[in-house]
Amino acid sequence: MKNKLKLTILFILFFAILFILPNISNAATLNANDEESLNSVISSANSGDTIEIENNITINKPIVIQKELIIDGNGYTISGSSDWTSTSGNQTMFTAQFTEGKLTLRNIDLNNGPKYGVQAYDGATVILEDVSITGFRYGGVLVNGGNVEVRDLHLGFNGTGANNGIEIDKGASATNNPTLTMNGTLTSESKENVVRPADNGYMTEFTVTNTENTTNKVVIAGDKVVLTDENNNVIAESDVPGSVTANSDQEKVIISLVVNDETKRITVNKDEKITKELLESHIVLEDGYKVDGFFLDEEYKNEFDFNTNISSDTTIYAKITQTQDNDNENVVIDTEQNKGESDETPKTGTKSYLGIALLAIIFSAIIVIFMRKRDKIG
Repeated sequence: MKNKLKLTILFILFFAILFILPNISNAATLNANDEESLNSVISSANSGDTIEIENNITINKPIVIQKELIIDGNGYTISGSSDWTSTSGNQTMFTAQFTEGKLTLRNIDLNNGPKYGVQAYDGATVILEDVSITGFRYGGVLVNGGNVEVRDLHLGFNGTGANNGIEIDKGASATNNPTLTMNGTLTSESKENVVRPADNGYMTEFTVTNTENTTNKVVIAGDKVVLTDENNNVIAESDVPGSVTANSDQEKVIISLVVNDETKRITVNKDEKITKELLESHIVLEDGYKVDGFFLDEEYKNEFDFNTNISSDTTIYAKITQTQDNDNENVVIDTEQNKGESDETPKTGTKSYLGIALLAIIFSAIIVIFMRKRDKIG
């Protein structure tokens, strides 16, 4: 009986191993420390492999990837050479192309190049995780009919004349529409064209989405594509071309909140109500001041109705007034009263005079007693 039980267990383990083995990843880790070894391991790598960068690398021509790869920079920099030799149409440093291409760039700096830092082309996916991109002549990131997911991206200045951070586009040969997904943090040294839809006549629509965990959001507000911070404050905005349809998970409008001489721009859900508490959360006042209402005009005559659904961009003026600090006034009054009471004692001198009179009486009594005793003795 025991032998049959052991045999049964062995058979179960055997078939379990046969079932699990096909699901075990065969992904390998490869290493690169110069341009030659980087191109070599990219060429020889299997789909799903990871390439570890072991040194700063300078490259002379673009790298095109049509498989699933992770390139872990380990904090190193890949720079474009001033002797860039490629003369083909694609001059981007890293391009993932077609649906087979899925490139994850991790913990890496991309620096200098004749066109873009990285491109997702026609159905390919690029994931940017702890990546910095700066110094590229055309722009930092090109979403060219592909899919780009931002997990942690820092953009320096990219472009000539004007900044061009993330360009959403579709080339003449691309068949897919571009998609940008925000799933983390996006920072930029420039607030101009951080996310910019191109107007080249080929792109008819694009999509932006935001995960629940993202810090920054890219949203559509009217005819603008807008980058916001974690509190929905507008960081940067660019025009959506009139011939392009912008798709988003939720449509937004912009509230321009005017507080004294400062204007704060906030995105809110279209066709929904906003609250007084929401507006007040974006206002920081010095001590002694308060918000005394929200209005639709700078003369503070037409009060804003919080029961109104916001359907378009709206300017709201916050009326700020100085408060009367009654507590402080009471303190002043009490202090003045206390001063008066404390001043009355030295002015009347009642306690002092009583003390002196008592001492005089005692002293006189002692003298009288002394004189009587002396008379008796005499």
